[in-house]
Amino acid sequence: MCPDSTSEEVAIVSLYEEPDRSSLTARAVAASMSVASAYGITVDNPRVLANAYSVRVHLQPAPVVARVSTITPVLRSPIASWLAREVSVTEFLAAQGAPVVAPSDILPPGPHNCDGLAMTFWRYVQPVSDEVPGAVVTGRMLAELHDILRDYPSELPLLTAPLNDIPRGLERLKRIGNILTASDLMLLQETYDLLLPQLSNPVGSWQPLHGDAHSLNLLPTAQGLLWNDFEDTCTGSIAWDLINLSDEGKAAYRNIPEPEILEPYYKLRQLHAIVWVYALLPEFPDWVTHAKLILDKLRDRL
Repeated sequence: MCPDSTSEEVAIVSLYEEPDRSSLTARAVAASMSVASAYGITVDNPRVLANAYSVRVHLQPAPVVARVSTITPVLRSPIASWLAREVSVTEFLAAQGAPVVAPSDILPPGPHNCDGLAMTFWRYVQPVSDEVPGAVVTGRMLAELHDILRDYPSELPLLTAPLNDIPRGLERLKRIGNILTASDLMLLQETYDLLLPQLSNPVGSWQPLHGDAHSLNLLPTAQGLLWNDFEDTCTGSIAWDLINLSDEGKAAYRNIPEPEILEPYYKLRQLHAIVWVYALLPEFPDWVTHAKLILDKLRDRL
């Protein structure tokens, strides 16, 4: 049994005590099994479904997936507040009949803490395909999702992911000191400072958002396509959710803001991706080429 009593500060520090990522993954699997066991769930064959910024584990044979935050607490602390928002929003959406991967109904979805790691629990849904949904379908489904989200009754913070991750990521990059040049760091900081007033006072109405809406967060299942991964859920202009859509996807969404309203959010999305990837290069050193590509794209856009 693993009681929910470990502080998040331990979780963040302990990331750097692991000799490698495989050790951290094994620790995440063990922690999720401990919490499940405390609620009477037997796990015979845990299977890791994904392992990047968090570890997702199918606790076989139970129809439960544990999502254990391993790397995200580096920039998102306290991570439990992020996970709690995700559970709350998806519980609301599931109750409205929206196509989402729902929180677990056979143990409390959380968030829970075990061995310094925060986690949530979800219903296991079997994927039926690896095919990425098309742009038109994604745009139409995002419009439908936004319609339902407008009735979400609780408050959400403004643009949680970029307004948290960018300043914290820049702070980490400056502290580490050997990842980006001083001129590149200045470019990123000045871009953020320029965008911030436009984002803090967005044109048009605000509403609850998915926060990371794109086709890869639509899971093909026997029940149809299901929205997944609401950790970045927030409030803000619909422009933040729309900028991942192609022109075809935007046409299917309809009621798209004017290009001058969308443009700051394109820059913000690029800036967010650059800072996120560079700030976490100590954990993901193989991503340096990708980070350089998106930094070059931002320079072209400025």
